[in-house]
Amino acid sequence: MDYLEYYKLNKHPFSTVVDSRFYYDSPQRTEALLRLKYAIDTDKGLAVVIGDIGAGKTTLARKMLEELDEEKYEAALLVIIHSSVSSDWLFKKFALQLGVKNIPDNKVQLLGEIYRRLLEINEEGKKTVVLIDEAQMLNSKEIMEDFRGLLNMETSEGKLVNFIFFGLPELDSTLSLDEPLKQRIAIRVKLTVYSEENTSDYIKHRLEVAGRELGVFTPEAIKLVYKYSKGSPRLINTICDNALLDGFLFKKPVIDESVIKTAAIDLGFDT
Repeated sequence: MDYLEYYKLNKHPFSTVVDSRFYYDSPQRTEALLRLKYAIDTDKGLAVVIGDIGAGKTTLARKMLEELDEEKYEAALLVIIHSSVSSDWLFKKFALQLGVKNIPDNKVQLLGEIYRRLLEINEEGKKTVVLIDEAQMLNSKEIMEDFRGLLNMETSEGKLVNFIFFGLPELDSTLSLDEPLKQRIAIRVKLTVYSEENTSDYIKHRLEVAGRELGVFTPEAIKLVYKYSKGSPRLINTICDNALLDGFLFKKPVIDESVIKTAAIDLGFDT
């Protein structure tokens, strides 16, 4: 027996792996998606989502990608995993994601192939959308200038590509490497942590998706989760997952304050 069986859950409710089934549609996230969709549909060109570590940027990016109808949008999500990414590598990856068949090594030729592909997508009646997660790692003036060049690609009807950058607050500094690009930011969304009410709703929502309709956490326990996590979705998940494991090991029928405190101490949050 593990804690899933013990607490009558059919899946892990607080996994840190991004899973759209557990997406919590908080008022702020709903507004963020509406703003980003507006930026795309009106061909604003560049939108930016800023948030601290664990604020839910990657979750929002995946949700945004899912909501873009394949019949209307040619969408791609690029996740930057290293700060040493070169301009050549990035735009070859970009070209592949958009379906460019011939990827030349010459950068000028590559940009030409990207332009032709963007025109094809536009002629199909679709909008091209590229979401870039962890964009603050693209800390290169050359890359920022290249993005500006891509945003210059347009027809009489509007821009051929829309970018949405998701990143940590340092992304502002990255964009400042090319001031003309930074001035093209049409929509800027700042993700903040959850309130205590949002935290409570978030925990209950994830438990319901995992198959538990009745509360596992006491109201006092949820207040303590909020205190330790400060409303960060990632930290909420980490604390609650550890609390469920501890609750199972201690054979607690519900997760109360004592279990949360134990989990917080083990995780180093009780300072």
